[in-house]
Amino acid sequence: MVLFPVLLNKRPILFTGFVACLVGVLTACANSPTGQSLERSLAVDPKLEDNASVLGSQTNEQTSSAQLPEDFPTVIPRYPDAQLQNVEPLTGSDAQGQRTIWSSTDPSNDIQAFYRRAFESGSWQVISAPNQDGMNSFIVRRNDLKVKVSIPTDTAINDTEETPTETDTDPNITEFEIQYLRSSTETAAAPSDASEASETAIENTESVDSASGKEQNFTDFDNVPPGLRQYVEDLAALGILTPDASSANNKSEDSGTQFAATKIITRRQYARWLIGTNNRIYENSPGKQIRLASETTQPAFQDVPPTDPDFGAVQGLAEAGLIPSPLSGNSTEVLFRPDAPLTRENLVLWKVPLDIRQGLPPASLDAVQQTWGFQDAGKIDPKALRAVLADFQNGEQSIIRRVFGYTTLFQPKKPVTQAEAAAALWYFGSQGEGISASEVLQQSN
Repeated sequence: MVLFPVLLNKRPILFTGFVACLVGVLTACANSPTGQSLERSLAVDPKLEDNASVLGSQTNEQTSSAQLPEDFPTVIPRYPDAQLQNVEPLTGSDAQGQRTIWSSTDPSNDIQAFYRRAFESGSWQVISAPNQDGMNSFIVRRNDLKVKVSIPTDTAINDTEETPTETDTDPNITEFEIQYLRSSTETAAAPSDASEASETAIENTESVDSASGKEQNFTDFDNVPPGLRQYVEDLAALGILTPDASSANNKSEDSGTQFAATKIITRRQYARWLIGTNNRIYENSPGKQIRLASETTQPAFQDVPPTDPDFGAVQGLAEAGLIPSPLSGNSTEVLFRPDAPLTRENLVLWKVPLDIRQGLPPASLDAVQQTWGFQDAGKIDPKALRAVLADFQNGEQSIIRRVFGYTTLFQPKKPVTQAEAAAALWYFGSQGEGISASEVLQQSN
């Protein structure tokens, strides 16, 4: 019974001796083949080290190091889960903005739909948007901020800048870009600038007032197409051809004397010319004049507020039912897009009601094809078909004949030049019962 406790007391001594022997054996074998083999078997696999570095580099490549600019406007919608890839400043003497590149695993049509909803439902002025003619960029404005969102589509557009496309490395990733620009020369009138806004509004109200009638002496009428020159000269003599409000900040010496016949006219500028010419020609017939809207009127369009310099003209045309708007039952026409180019079909649609002075007649695609013989009649907006057909019935005083001459292609979506717009406004009324700008000038003399 005494032997068992003695063995227990000697157990630590036996363990220490065992460890000492093991260390001695390993030390003796360190330089032997057996020791080297054991060392290699316990070493880390170099392939695992290489793979670890590769995996680490791939992870870093997927995480962009680009930082969102501090001046990136918070009002610009950001597509969910899109990652910022690159940032570079815009070039130009007056550029104060950035070009940002984004990527997403979603298809381009989903991204385009997101921005369409965001811009059309928000307080943005949509200048242009993707359409079937190849445009794949949103260009919008909000106060002094101008934004361009370029999203890849199957159709390339005619643009001087490179359009983002799906990346070469991964076809499942879509790249798109957001450019934003703040320009002090285009700053919208803030409450502190109320006096300046009032002066601008007054100047533009006078430009459509039938009593203005100040003749403009342009120096570049030689650039007007010969077939349209007389129409342009007559309207200039009536004092109708005022400069576009968007170019009012151009302070060059020639800005007030150049007509720029081939310049594309905007929707706001044509609205101003249309109401101004009508009221000037019918200045002695109050029942045929179009009333300018007051700034206290509820706006018909979300992007033409009462503070807009052309609110009186645009709102006046809407309230007269001469342009499609929610007031005329077109519930989807909530945006006027004042700075977008005027198209041929809208040139006719807005003007013809002032020629016939009654409701537009019923029209069908077959009727337009049989009368005009247009090969592209199917591209005309259904709302404009009736105006195009009514214009045919006006004979030689037809807008289309006077402006575009003989043609079998109407090209309804083609932008209109300033000279073409002036020619369309040269005559008001139906054939044999209307009045031209030339006749008004003769009466004035």
